[in-house]
Amino acid sequence: MIAGLLGGEVAGDKNAEVSTVSSIEEGRSGALTYLANPKYEQYIYTTGASVVLVARSFEPSQPVSATMVRVDDVNAAVLSLLNMYNSMKPQKSGISRLCSVSEKAEVADDCYVGDFAVIEAGAKIGRGCKIYPQVYVGDNVTVGEGTTLYPGVKIYEGCRVGRNCILHAGAVIGADGFGFAPNAEGGFDKIPQLGNVVIEDNVEIGANTCIDRAKTDSTIIRRGVKLDNLIQVGHNVQIGENTVSSAQMGIAGSSRVGRNCFLAGQVGIADHVTIGDYVKVGSQSGIDKSVPDGEIRMGTPALAGLKFHRSNAVFRNLPELAKRVNELEKELAALKGE
Repeated sequence: MIAGLLGGEVAGDKNAEVSTVSSIEEGRSGALTYLANPKYEQYIYTTGASVVLVARSFEPSQPVSATMVRVDDVNAAVLSLLNMYNSMKPQKSGISRLCSVSEKAEVADDCYVGDFAVIEAGAKIGRGCKIYPQVYVGDNVTVGEGTTLYPGVKIYEGCRVGRNCILHAGAVIGADGFGFAPNAEGGFDKIPQLGNVVIEDNVEIGANTCIDRAKTDSTIIRRGVKLDNLIQVGHNVQIGENTVSSAQMGIAGSSRVGRNCFLAGQVGIADHVTIGDYVKVGSQSGIDKSVPDGEIRMGTPALAGLKFHRSNAVFRNLPELAKRVNELEKELAALKGE
């Protein structure tokens, strides 16, 4: 059946059955696994999995006890199967008696709303949404159809979330931006944050990620953006379509990130910086100046990718280079009779 769904060819027991999925290293009887990266080929000869997806071109160098299913694109086949498996899970439904939904809120009939969720006045929840326990949806918030808010998500007043979005546990949307003005007494006066957050369609936001509301206008996350866990997005930031970021990235206020960018883990972006389209930034890089389209940046402060690698090669040898310079200076001094 699996081979038929994927258009694959079976090599081995055509009657092999699976009921779960696993990694190839930890495969066990009754599990389906896959070999997509040649670095893991060694495990196909020892895995206990019953079925392994492999590329049509794969030729084993040793006997393989598992049934192999040869497909055109292993990663695409795995994605297809995982989506199918996920769709078969029991789906949450109904509105809990233990939630609090304002009479002035609009919640579509087919939504799921879990225990102790709160939906305030003026909120609009689209069809097919799933609002898990302890979610807070503030006044006049809009949540588009098919969106899932996992436990503990907080969406402050006036924010908008598009269709088919996923917000994972603990995400906070629309908390105040970090805005304070020094006063005459040496302290700080809070600057009111009067804008909101707009999240467009098909966005996924990781657990405990925070997206601050704008001082005025909107902080905007464009369609297709994928943000990992523990990310901070400052007020009035805009992130372009289909940009992806790994965990612990931080963007300071009023910066702009283009479309189809990749920001690796722990990247820091200063305020009022503009990053172009198709930019890649390496892990732990610090961006304090604007970056043109298509560039690669690494390091702190970030350098162009090739320049960074050349500089890093020199940096690794600094102790030896310093020793050689000292020796050359002594030799030069001796030649001069100093």
